[in-house]
Amino acid sequence: MKPNIVYIMADDVGYGDFGCFGATKMRTPNIDRIAAQGVRFTDMHSSAALCTPSRYSVLTGRYCWRTWLKSFVLGGMGAPLIAESTPTVASVLKRYGYATAAIGKWHLGLTWRTKDGAKLSS
Repeated sequence: MKPNIVYIMADDVGYGDFGCFGATKMRTPNIDRIAAQGVRFTDMHSSAALCTPSRYSVLTGRYCWRTWLKSFVLGGMGAPLIAESTPTVASVLKRYGYATAAIGKWHLGLTWRTKDGAKLSS
């Protein structure tokens, strides 16, 4: 049986912000329960201090600044930063029978379409 994988990526959260890592100022019972029932990683690194490049790196395993985006972050109507041919964690997991989803903040660009299916240019 394959394990479930839940990856939570949150901006502006530090190691000591959750009870499972020793925080006492705010209660985080749901995150603490998830951590108690799974695996916690404690050696963390980031490729950047901004959302777009750090998300790109986590999903692709590649350094974001080697793409056409050389600084800052993508706006809401930006062109897709991840090329369709670039392997991602999701595409690899799908090969092994996993269903994947991304929920929440994206900041990696999208191919926006009109109701009739036409692509919008950014």
